[in-house]
Amino acid sequence: MPFSSGGVLVYPGDVVVGDGDGVIVVPRQQALEVGRLAREINVGDEESRGKKYEALGIERAETVR
Repeated sequence: MPFSSGGVLVYPGDVVVGDGDGVIVVPRQQALEVGRLAREINVGDEESRGKKYEALGIERAETVR
């Protein structure tokens, strides 16, 4: 049975993710694609930050592979 939270309708199987910035609800039909895109963005961000660390000649933080 779906429920409403903060004006958003959430259905069983939807993915609900939250952090210090807020909460998102991903419909289950789109969850795999959203997860794939999020991972792609994260990897690109890590690579970009890694290059900046190298250019500055500083040791990489643990958040950068």
